[in-house]
Amino acid sequence: MKWIISILFLVLYAAVTFFGLGPVLFADGSDAERMITLVFVIIIYIVLTLLLIWIRKKYRT
Repeated sequence: MKWIISILFLVLYAAVTFFGLGPVLFADGSDAERMITLVFVIIIYIVLTLLLIWIRKKYRT
Protein backbone atom coordinates (compact mmCIF):
# COMPACT_ATOMS: atom_id res chain seq x y z
CA MET A 1 0.00 0.00 0.00
CA LYS A 2 2.81 2.39 0.87
CA TRP A 3 4.49 2.04 -2.52
CA ILE A 4 1.21 2.73 -4.35
CA ILE A 5 0.84 6.01 -2.43
CA SER A 6 4.46 6.90 -3.19
CA ILE A 7 4.03 6.26 -6.91
CA LEU A 8 0.75 8.20 -6.98
CA PHE A 9 2.34 11.24 -5.36
CA LEU A 10 5.40 10.97 -7.60
CA VAL A 11 3.08 11.16 -10.62
CA LEU A 12 1.15 14.07 -9.07
CA TYR A 13 4.37 16.02 -8.36
CA ALA A 14 5.61 15.33 -11.90
CA ALA A 15 2.31 16.54 -13.38
CA VAL A 16 2.35 19.73 -11.32
CA THR A 17 5.95 20.35 -12.30
CA PHE A 18 5.30 19.77 -16.00
CA PHE A 19 1.97 21.57 -16.33
CA GLY A 20 2.62 24.20 -13.65
CA LEU A 21 6.22 25.26 -13.96
CA GLY A 22 6.23 25.01 -17.75
CA PRO A 23 3.83 27.93 -18.17
CA VAL A 24 5.69 29.90 -15.51
CA LEU A 25 9.01 29.53 -17.29
CA PHE A 26 7.96 29.57 -20.93
CA ALA A 27 4.67 31.51 -21.09
CA ASP A 28 4.16 34.41 -23.47
CA GLY A 29 2.11 36.36 -20.91
CA SER A 30 3.13 39.27 -18.76
CA ASP A 31 5.26 39.00 -15.65
CA ALA A 32 2.15 39.48 -13.50
CA GLU A 33 0.47 36.45 -15.10
CA ARG A 34 3.59 34.38 -14.51
CA MET A 35 3.72 35.39 -10.85
CA ILE A 36 0.06 34.54 -10.32
CA THR A 37 0.62 31.14 -11.90
CA LEU A 38 3.72 30.64 -9.76
CA VAL A 39 1.78 31.41 -6.58
CA PHE A 40 -0.88 28.84 -7.51
CA VAL A 41 1.77 26.24 -8.34
CA ILE A 42 3.48 26.78 -4.98
CA ILE A 43 0.11 26.47 -3.21
CA ILE A 44 -0.54 23.19 -5.04
CA TYR A 45 2.91 21.89 -3.99
CA ILE A 46 2.20 22.81 -0.37
CA VAL A 47 -1.23 21.13 -0.42
CA LEU A 48 0.23 17.99 -2.02
CA THR A 49 3.01 17.84 0.55
CA LEU A 50 0.64 18.30 3.49
CA LEU A 51 -1.69 15.66 2.05
CA LEU A 52 1.21 13.24 1.64
CA ILE A 53 2.35 13.81 5.23
CA TRP A 54 -1.22 13.31 6.51
CA ILE A 55 -1.74 10.10 4.51
CA ARG A 56 1.60 8.63 5.56
CA LYS A 57 0.83 9.33 9.22
CA LYS A 58 -2.66 7.84 8.87
CA TYR A 59 -1.45 4.58 7.29
CA ARG A 60 1.70 4.18 9.38
CA THR A 61 1.76 0.71 10.88
